[in-house]
Amino acid sequence: MHPRDLRLAAAALLLATTAPLSAQEAAPATASQPASFEFKSDDTIVLLGSTVIEREQRYGHLETSLRLALGDKNVSIRNLGWSGDTVFGHARSYFGPPEEGIQRLTAHLELLKPDVVILCYGTELAHEGLSGLPAFLSGYRALLDLVREKSPGVRLIIASPPPLENLAPPLPDQAPANKNLASLRDALAKFAGSQNAFFVDWFQAMGGAPKPGRVEKPLTENGIHYTEAGYQKLTTKFIEALGLKLPDAPPTATEPLRKAVIAKDFLFFNRWRPQNETYLFGFRKHEQGQNAKEIPMFDPLIADADKKLVELKNTALAAAKRP
Repeated sequence: MHPRDLRLAAAALLLATTAPLSAQEAAPATASQPASFEFKSDDTIVLLGSTVIEREQRYGHLETSLRLALGDKNVSIRNLGWSGDTVFGHARSYFGPPEEGIQRLTAHLELLKPDVVILCYGTELAHEGLSGLPAFLSGYRALLDLVREKSPGVRLIIASPPPLENLAPPLPDQAPANKNLASLRDALAKFAGSQNAFFVDWFQAMGGAPKPGRVEKPLTENGIHYTEAGYQKLTTKFIEALGLKLPDAPPTATEPLRKAVIAKDFLFFNRWRPQNETYLFGFRKHEQGQNAKEIPMFDPLIADADKKLVELKNTALAAAKRP
């Protein structure tokens, strides 16, 4: 393991065992970074992470808001999130070892050639504990090395996992898990600085570890998986953390854009993660492998969907300028 990662892990573990929770909830001292992240016109932006990233496709709020906040900068956004995934590619591996998951991710990075990658990993450490933090940081660094290898010059955004909610029994008390996430956030802030990545403290932006007491308006289904209202808040805080500002467009103009984002994401999901992948590309391809030629046929459909998104975004921006 790299000595820098060892130092980060040791510091995070020391915080977890000695610092009171109130101290951990405070935002960590980080190396200075720009007040905003610079996006460029024609950027290809890839969302990469586990459950909180994949489930964004259900609602489309993050991509919708990001497109609007970027104004006349037109971008392409692709969601490569995979629920339950880790920096080692566990969930992406299907039937094989984690290395298979990384190979699959490598192929997708080569396909997309991203200019910007937004990553959010680490929620599993909330319950597994921080003993796995050294290996996690080492794996994260290897993942970023892979991203840079496949997309030289790529710009990186690392987000800390958002907090978990304490809901009524029989759902479990998430206070210990949030304590781990607070320490993980501290380690990720330092790690992002060492990797020249823009850091988004999604944990603190969403309020940090929830205070004891009843949650009046839950933002999650079960303390972990965010609802649509949860994703609306997650998006607002993320856009603010990037130093961007949303135009004041009416819902009648933004809602068609959001629905078109969801439709585009559905097309792309079936492009890169078809349900019958085992038959198309895996060990049963001798049965239906001839149909693999149909997968690239999604590409023109996705390109057309992107064009529609630009039109709908411009319509929404024009509506925001009307008195």
